[in-house]
This record gives sequence, C-alpha cells and structure tokens, in this order.
Amino acid sequence: MPDPDRWRPDPGAAAMRHMRIWTYLLAIEHSGSIRQAAERLNIAPSALQRRLRDVEQDLGFDLFERSAAGVRPSAAGEIFLGWVRRQCTDLDRSRQQMEALRGLRRGHVRIAASQAVASDLLPREIAAFQARYPLITFECPLVGHDAAVERLVDGTADLVVAFGLAARPEVLPLLSIGQRLCAVMASGHALAAHKALRLRDCAAYPLALPTTDYGARRILDEWAARRGTALDMAVESDSFELLRQFVRNARAVTFQIEIGALPAGASDGLVAIPVDDRDLAHGPLVLAQRRGRALPVAAAAFAEHLARAIDAQRTTPMVEGSAA
Repeated sequence: MPDPDRWRPDPGAAAMRHMRIWTYLLAIEHSGSIRQAAERLNIAPSALQRRLRDVEQDLGFDLFERSAAGVRPSAAGEIFLGWVRRQCTDLDRSRQQMEALRGLRRGHVRIAASQAVASDLLPREIAAFQARYPLITFECPLVGHDAAVERLVDGTADLVVAFGLAARPEVLPLLSIGQRLCAVMASGHALAAHKALRLRDCAAYPLALPTTDYGARRILDEWAARRGTALDMAVESDSFELLRQFVRNARAVTFQIEIGALPAGASDGLVAIPVDDRDLAHGPLVLAQRRGRALPVAAAAFAEHLARAIDAQRTTPMVEGSAA
C-alpha cells in the first residue's frame, strides 16, 4: 500500500504536504538538532528522521552533516534549503493572492524594522491597518540595517524600515525621508535647555550608544574619526529603551533619530534636542523591498499604508519644544 503522505491526487493538498516537509527541514536547520526540531514540531524524532531520509534519497545528496554536536547543512543542503525558502515565500504569496481574490483579506506581513520606529510609528500603523484588515497578521523582528537587508535578500522579510540603509542593487527603496540625530537626556541635564546641540558639547559627557549595527552609531563613529578623538562610552546596547532609561537616571547622553527619539509615553523626565546641522548628523529613514520581487498582496497593501504615514512626518514637528 502506498504511503498516503507520499502521494495524493489533489494538487492543492500535495503543495501543502510539500510545504510541511519543507517546514521540517527548516526547523532542523534552525535547531541544529533533529531531536530539538522534533520537539518543536511536536512529532517523534524517528518520524522526522524518516522524512529527512526520504528527501535525501530523492535528491541523492545528504542535506545535513551529522556530528556529536548536532547537525548542520551540507554544501548541497545550503543550496536546497535556499530553494526551499524561496518556494515557501512564493507559495505564501500565491495563497495570499488567491485569498484576496476571494475577498478573505487574509495574509501575513514580515517587516524587519529599526528600533527607532518600533516604539511608536510601527505599532500605531499596524493597529490602524488591522482595524481595516483584522485577519492580516504581522511579524516584526527588530534589527540593524545590515541585518534588515539580508532578510530582504534571503526572503525572510517582505519589507524593511531602517535608518541609514546603504544603497544596494538588491534593494528597491519605496520611500525615503531625511532624519536628524537628536541628543536624548534627562530633563535636569546641564544641556537640556539648549534648542540645538553640537556633538562636541554632548561628547563632554558620558555617552550611552547603540551598537555599530545601527545608523546613528555609525554617524557618531564617523564624526569622532574625523576629529581624531574617542567617544567616552559609558553604556553600549542594542536596546534603545535601555539607553533611554539609562540616561533618565544618569548625566549621560544618548542619540536617536527624531522620529523615534521620544515615543509616546517615554517623554517623562527626558528631553530630545536636535543636533546642529553643521555636524552633518543626519541620514535617510528608508522603507524598502527586494528589487525584482512582487510583494504578497497583504505586504503590498501595508507598504502603501506605511509609506503614507511616514511621508506625513515630513511636515510634522517631532522634537520641537521638547526642551522647554
């Protein structure tokens, strides 16, 4: 008797069956262990091992190298798993398009974002979008701009919103607006009454800085390099909220772009002051997709929605009066 999981006449069911097997392979890659992947998938390790062996026999290649430490993709496995990720992305897009045709409005949007938009802009616009399309879900990893681009390229993100995104042939900008750096500090800080600040004024105090994954940090490092000086860094973190909380309780200064400097509910006890334009402490906030890729219906609709919201910030004061 043929294994019912290895052949079915319904092509839709066959596609879903293959997608399930692909999910198994990606889970093994992510976990680095067949046992851990099986636990995550809630299936028996022996069953998962059989599925893997079936695929390897069909292909004629070992997809994973086994060792006492676990498993990792072989050279052939890297190629095949890359293909699997692309197939999953294409199938997901096709399903969303079919559902859109039926008027179901279902979908899933994957958007890799800078923390600068995570505290206020992005959650606000997701909520507004879901008020109109409640069956669309979101996946929003917070990453630096280099990691954001890699997610676009490998197909694990539909969109990115990042500050200081470097131009690359694989990336298609949908919208870009200029953003100044702002110095963020406690309202009782010695610099808090200024309308604008030079970076040299801020550098006289301990600094709480984001990691080098973020565009703001790169601007500051380039400024220090031009001056031949070192930054007096008291704290370094990839958490913008941690940096804000630190300077709230210290005489230190941190920096964030204006759109995310003081999100709603974060201004108590803090001020955000623009850095003087003479220091060239500015850059683009970019909404982008992968060039040459047709976005899934839900992602395309949200991209239009978010682009309008970001574009509206061009004429909206974001930090004026915060030092009053």
